[in-house]
Amino acid sequence: MKRKPLISKELDDFYNKASEETRLEKGMGIFEFERIKELIQLHISKPNLIIIDVGGGTGKYSEWLAKNNHTVHLIEPVVKHIKLAEKRANKLNNPFSVTKGIAQKLPYKNEFADLIILHGPLYHLQNREDRISAILEAKRVLKKGGIILGFAINATASTVVGLMNGMIHANSFFEMCKQELTTGIHNAPKDFPFLLADAFYHKPQELKEEFLEQDLEFINLFAVEGMIWLDNEYFANMLDKKKSKTLKALQNLTQNDEYLLPFSPHMMIAVKK
Repeated sequence: MKRKPLISKELDDFYNKASEETRLEKGMGIFEFERIKELIQLHISKPNLIIIDVGGGTGKYSEWLAKNNHTVHLIEPVVKHIKLAEKRANKLNNPFSVTKGIAQKLPYKNEFADLIILHGPLYHLQNREDRISAILEAKRVLKKGGIILGFAINATASTVVGLMNGMIHANSFFEMCKQELTTGIHNAPKDFPFLLADAFYHKPQELKEEFLEQDLEFINLFAVEGMIWLDNEYFANMLDKKKSKTLKALQNLTQNDEYLLPFSPHMMIAVKK
């Protein structure tokens, strides 16, 4: 009997072509990596936690957490990423574990972890039932009082980018944006093959509902990039000591404002069991 693949062929193809390994090392990715570490750190209140990095990609966040003396378990469906994550883990004094698997079926016992990071599952699972089962699995393996950090892509993400770079005027791109804004479903058009493969883009309220309906206690919603990336000279200004201070202050001031969240391509929800 042929085993069912863990993820869609489109998604697997996308990650085999794209380099998730270098994405966080250039352009917007550099700031994304630092900012997400900041958001995770906000929810780490004590040392030596047991952390599960679900959809942890090539292990950049797992590596950082392991270097900070936490016990980290990475789970990931893309074979290419697993190989890179293993390579990364093997270089550490305190290596993280790497397992091939999916968010809807975690290979851990009940009440096992202190912190669970859902990094890819929420935007790579197009069906609501699958996202709910990923959330319920995270809840199952989480200790009482533990925290889940769920990352999502905003329903407005492509539209804002498309308005800024003119791609909105390409018919297929605009049709894609209409789908995302009305149904949340994202499918990259054939003439934009570099865009993320099949995904789901949330509205802040939907993201909240998916977690709170599972009887999890709401902590807060956070903008990842926030609105500061709309600065015309964003890259140059983020590298300028004085100007980056202003931008970071604005980011912190607006990070939990649900009214402004749609200006941020990514958002993170924090909930407690």
